[in-house]
Amino acid sequence: MRARLFGVKPLTGQPEHGMPRVAMSHAVFRTMSSTDATLERFAWLGDGLAAAVWHRSTEEALTGYHQPGHHTLSCYLGGGYSVEREGLPGQYGAPQRLCSLPDWHESEWVVRGQLRMLHIYFMPEHFTQRAVAELDREPRELTLQDRTYFENEKLVRLCGALLQQPWGDADGLLRANEITHEALSELLQSQSMSKPGLRLRGGLAPLVRRRLHEYIEEHLDQNITLGMLAQLACMSEFHLARMFRVSFGMPPSAWIAARRIERARRLLKAGRLPLQQVAEACGYADMSHFSHRFREATGAPPGRYREQLLSTFLPDPRVTEIRGWK
Repeated sequence: MRARLFGVKPLTGQPEHGMPRVAMSHAVFRTMSSTDATLERFAWLGDGLAAAVWHRSTEEALTGYHQPGHHTLSCYLGGGYSVEREGLPGQYGAPQRLCSLPDWHESEWVVRGQLRMLHIYFMPEHFTQRAVAELDREPRELTLQDRTYFENEKLVRLCGALLQQPWGDADGLLRANEITHEALSELLQSQSMSKPGLRLRGGLAPLVRRRLHEYIEEHLDQNITLGMLAQLACMSEFHLARMFRVSFGMPPSAWIAARRIERARRLLKAGRLPLQQVAEACGYADMSHFSHRFREATGAPPGRYREQLLSTFLPDPRVTEIRGWK
């Protein structure tokens, strides 16, 4: 029996800024939809991110995923005590247990009894900026680990915070987007690995990549040109543009624009500077330009983004249990 969808729009077309909906509908989401699972909640969270809550009750069934093409973080919310992965006998699910399913993985699961879970869907490209900025690694070096039933208190807490947000209104989606980005950073820090058998060819030397990254971070409030970066790297503009894209995962202009938005997010979250000063610190010529770029990237103008973040707090992990999240 196909999954029952309550108030969910068909997965067609393109979401904002990211993952093609048709790509997801042919992967983990489509696999779940073809089982006897019930889809309780679903939302596109912006930036090509999506989340779903599934409930399933079955005597016994086999479910398989085969190179889905996108990453999935799965968090068990309830039940799952008799669910196991083929090849890992004796390991069973339970509330607060996590699974990371990379885009390249293949797995089969024996599902028995009651199960309720949260899925977060995202593309490998979501690690691009984080790999360079947080781990000093090239994006092409890393992928998500294939892990079954691991524990991570911070990820569980963030999943709980995501569930507590209303996904049906703009403010709730904005906060859900922020929480999901934080979860992806934690995934990169704790669950990434080097791609097996990878042999890096081309690209920038690590020292040059690091020098360029640091220069850009220190000069986001100023005009940065390709010529400046080429001079810093001792390359021609043409050669740098090609090598930069290989090592950073995107062209220099896109990287600088993304880093400005990320700085703006951090400054707005801190809540101390006037909006005009935030715009200046991020290299925007005026408030109109800043507001337009920020809204285009996040779905909300800077003032509203800050108000929503400052008015919402993460749940206290000491008093919130995952089985109680609704």
